Amino acid sequence: MAARDINVVALVKGGERYVFLYDDDSRAETLKTLGRYAANPDLSFSWYDASVLGQKIRQSTPRSPREGIAPRANRRG
Repeated sequence: MAARDINVVALVKGGERYVFLYDDDSRAETLKTLGRYAANPDLSFSWYDASVLGQKIRQSTPRSPREGIAPRANRRG
């Protein structure tokens, strides 16, 4: 059984705690959930909160193995 990394973003707002656990495959669904929470008038979770947490989720996107490697220079003269 392969181990899966679990990501966590959390927000403490007054006496409430919003904690989101997700793996890399459910990243998009977690972003949608932030929007649903922000749209729910029964929650204190705001669009600003969704934006901040969404940005953290996007910044934690796993990099491909080749990302960050400069392309080879064209050696043809």
